[in-house]
Amino acid sequence: MYQVQRPARPESVPIRTLRYHVRTWGQRRADTTPLVLLHGWMDVGASWQFVVDAFGDGFAAGRQIIAPDWRGFGLSRLSAPCDSYHFVDYLADLDHLLDHYAGDRPVDLVGHSMGGNVAMSYAGARPARIRSLVNLEGFGLPATQPAQAPARLAQWMDELRQLERGDMALKPYDSAHSVALRLMKTNPRLPADKAAWLARHWAHEDADGRWHVLGDAAHKVVNPHLYRLDEVLALYEAISAPVLSVHASDDSLERWNRGRYTLQHYHQRLRHVRHARTAVVQDAGHMLHHDQPQTVAGLIEAFVTQPAAPA
Repeated sequence: MYQVQRPARPESVPIRTLRYHVRTWGQRRADTTPLVLLHGWMDVGASWQFVVDAFGDGFAAGRQIIAPDWRGFGLSRLSAPCDSYHFVDYLADLDHLLDHYAGDRPVDLVGHSMGGNVAMSYAGARPARIRSLVNLEGFGLPATQPAQAPARLAQWMDELRQLERGDMALKPYDSAHSVALRLMKTNPRLPADKAAWLARHWAHEDADGRWHVLGDAAHKVVNPHLYRLDEVLALYEAISAPVLSVHASDDSLERWNRGRYTLQHYHQRLRHVRHARTAVVQDAGHMLHHDQPQTVAGLIEAFVTQPAAPA
């Protein structure tokens, strides 16, 4: 089992209509900038533990670090059943979360995958609240066309029925070890000790000894709203903070989209961000913060301790 170097402190925070489960490290300090870590789809805040452990002692001790479980993931459970989640809710949740932890102070924001997409959109909508932003493999989605709207809405309604029938239920596992094996199958670079530790935060055991992923099956329902690239680029153009966009040496976009949406397309979008730089993490896949936590921690630490971008 992986040995945690910097134990997190769990907190329950009232955010809008639910209580958010948040992991924190360090203490609130008025003289330093909080660091907020946003996990990806079907992941949990505990996913950041390996990066937090890899931070330098001075960096980790000098600020409060905050990693929430998004609504419907981890231990941020909704009070009533939900059959559809909407991207904009993550932005509103983050807005309230920053009210609680940072007040009027800007924060350093890091997001992975879906969390990176949330971070980029939020930084465009609330530019004054972000001092710096590190986006780990938050590429956005392929552009859509208005003509796709009828089929998309029909798909959404069909999938709501599939969810109600139980056709989209997440598979249970017979042990924490089975969960760890599943994590390692998804990411062959994930070491066994980290998989064993993460499995007990990524899933929970029921009264019958079955292990269930801490993610609402409703997250699998397609988004009824099209991905409107013109709106995304407008948000990118509104970002005032310096941005470090990091991708792994394994090309996850090619694996997912087969040329329909590529790294070249994504880098063209990044040109709309005023102060953007890029970096590549070698020998890593999409879960690069698991594959190379020391490298990712070093990139974050170096970037957020730099002076702010010029006006």
